Amino acid sequence: MADIQHGGFKRVWFITGASRGIGALIAEAALADGNAVVAAGRNASAIVERLGESAALLPVALDVTDEAQAKAAVRAAVEKFGRIEC
Repeated sequence: MADIQHGGFKRVWFITGASRGIGALIAEAALADGNAVVAAGRNASAIVERLGESAALLPVALDVTDEAQAKAAVRAAVEKFGRIEC
């Protein structure tokens, strides 16, 4: 059941490597299950190409070795969805 107090999403996932491979498959499954997804990858447009556009999806550019980008991605996630769980 969706949690109405938190935007109607069951959970908010933060998934790295979400433009392809297992990261994209996990993001697709999480979205299909009614979750919100912060989909991170080096190329945010590739994420949108793979996963499409949705109110439940926040594609973010992220090189995981860049601390400033990581902090910005987390801020954007909390700003949009109010939390991150997974």
